Amino acid sequence: MNEEQVWLEQAKKGDKTAFGHLIEAYQTPVYNLAYRMLNNSGEAEEAAQEAFIRAYTRLETYNPEHKFSTWMLSITSNYCIDIIRKRRALLLSIDEPLPPHPALKTQNSKGPEAQMIMHEQQNMVQSLLQTLPEEYRQTVVLRYWHDLSYEEIADVMNTTVSAIKSRLFRARRQLAEAGTQYGLNPALEEVAVAL
Repeated sequence: MNEEQVWLEQAKKGDKTAFGHLIEAYQTPVYNLAYRMLNNSGEAEEAAQEAFIRAYTRLETYNPEHKFSTWMLSITSNYCIDIIRKRRALLLSIDEPLPPHPALKTQNSKGPEAQMIMHEQQNMVQSLLQTLPEEYRQTVVLRYWHDLSYEEIADVMNTTVSAIKSRLFRARRQLAEAGTQYGLNPALEEVAVAL
């Protein structure tokens, strides 16, 4: 039995310290997923906290045949989707400037011009992601930012592997089309297509 399994068993028996170890182990990926879906650090922090609360209160429903990380990210993803739906229902404005997207690796280029180009690229990728339908955006984020397998994404999104492959194919095509409409330079268009 590995350490994570021990923590899970202890947490199921009500051991809050053991569940605290699980939080420490998964707080970064849970927060990152929430941030990429919600584009707001404050909301992402609240979503991560809520996801852990939901996981703790539903530990008895966890199936140990699946990875705990997949189950945890599924709870987070579903909670974020609920928040996004509520935003749309309330017709809240999303016209605010988007923060730089943390998924693009910064290059070791120095100087203000290189930093400005990188900042523009980060904003462009974030903008391109926002052009995707919700289920496509979620699939892209889980695949390319969290490196989940098709099977894991299908588990998280409660669908089939073939549906995930189809969504990724369509998402890449839509990103490439949106990139062309934005007049992306060839290097940035490669980023969109690579997604």
